[in-house]
Amino acid sequence: MTNSNDSFNTPLQPVGEAHTPSSNVLEVFSDIKTLTRRDATNFVAKLKGFISYSQLDLIEEISRSEEKQFIFQKLEELANQVENMPKIYETDGLKDKKATLHYFIGGCNWWIIEKDSEAEQHQAYGLADLGFGAELGYISIVELIKNGAELDLYFTPKKVSEL
Repeated sequence: MTNSNDSFNTPLQPVGEAHTPSSNVLEVFSDIKTLTRRDATNFVAKLKGFISYSQLDLIEEISRSEEKQFIFQKLEELANQVENMPKIYETDGLKDKKATLHYFIGGCNWWIIEKDSEAEQHQAYGLADLGFGAELGYISIVELIKNGAELDLYFTPKKVSEL
């Protein structure tokens, strides 16, 4: 009778031919790009006016951890969303507009549909829900950030009718 622990003490032996990853697996991993701190800095520059300094401080701290690639990818995703977001009045006439960004604090939520047409963000157009029903209108992102609202890093853009 063999001891069941013997198998743990036996060195692994190759079975058949050496295993090599399929070309499909290699293609998937070759598409994953490693983002650098310089890339992240460029993404943060594109997010200027949309994210608070306190949130950036936290992101900076995370970027020094093993989660840095994840946070760099999030910054890239957000920067692309902001860059491609419609400007004020560009969605006029559309029945179901798309919310691109989400801010929250407590039980209050703001979804941004259009950004300011100026380089510096003063106002945006979106949906605000302060707990008494949602309403479309102009939103000051500066005031949101100043009052502690956070940019939702995990929000996926969606149509206003889906909110």
